[in-house]
Amino acid sequence: MSILEVKNITRLYPNGSGVNDISFSIDSHGVYGLIGVNGAGKSTLFNIITGYFEPTSGSVTVDGLDNIKDSLKVRSKIGYLPEIPPLYQDMTVMEYLIFAAELRGISKADKLKQVEFVMGKTHILDMKNRLIRNLSKGYKQRVGMSQALLGNPEIIILDEPTVGLDPKQIIEIRELIKELKKDHTVILSSHILSEVEEVCDRFIIIAKGHVVAQGTADELLDSLGGKGSMHLTAKGSKNKLKDIIDSIKGIKNASYTIVSNGCVDCSFNYDENSEVRDELFDKLAKANMPIYRLNPEKKSLEDIFLTITDEKYLIKNNIIKNEVEA
Repeated sequence: MSILEVKNITRLYPNGSGVNDISFSIDSHGVYGLIGVNGAGKSTLFNIITGYFEPTSGSVTVDGLDNIKDSLKVRSKIGYLPEIPPLYQDMTVMEYLIFAAELRGISKADKLKQVEFVMGKTHILDMKNRLIRNLSKGYKQRVGMSQALLGNPEIIILDEPTVGLDPKQIIEIRELIKELKKDHTVILSSHILSEVEEVCDRFIIIAKGHVVAQGTADELLDSLGGKGSMHLTAKGSKNKLKDIIDSIKGIKNASYTIVSNGCVDCSFNYDENSEVRDELFDKLAKANMPIYRLNPEKKSLEDIFLTITDEKYLIKNNIIKNEVEA
């Protein structure tokens, strides 16, 4: 049974934005990154999963429980930190977390124990008597994460957990997220792709309300034919280099750029099970085309994201319709 299953979720708004037929499932603990540009549907999807919004169609189940029919049970299994934490500025940290524990229905006998436990986990015990309005942005974010942890929920959803933090605070929150994944399933969204790549085990990429790709970074690279990539700079004509590249089995998706000093840049993918460099060296030497550079390339998550969310890619792969044709 999946920890979380999102099945054919659609929620449409009058302006046409929202989410459209989104499906994915999560079967184990870890950190899952939900990434997309502004307006892609991330926050809408989080609000549907947590039961704040009802979908136009589709369903969400948590441990086999429907999040609409069994909403109270499902909410007890999910901790949620919105992009703007719901903090009461004139309460102390302790007062606020006790209040949040009461809202979550934690028993009177367990309430104080739970509050102290989550403060310890987020490293804010020494701040328990401070007014929330006097805390730094980073500590306020930790208080928000503490309320999300109350009741020891199986799933923790973090919407832009590091927005507005300084580099030191970002590192601290990142380490906390890595610690949480040992005992929880963490789903987070972020605009900082390098951060997502650092902490997440798997990724769900959405664009224009659709899931356009999901998997590990390596799986996403494989789907784009980009895991084995090379960048070559050689002296000579573009046509001559193209003829050589085309003649080598195992090279694909080659692109060419004419640069200065009579050189040509070529980026290409290759079959990692075959060794193309020996043949490439040999043929370029025979053609009297000196090699100035030959470097392996590894695409980043940002490269994948920019490719997969590009409108031309979405139309080509029938994810969205060409508005001109529509």
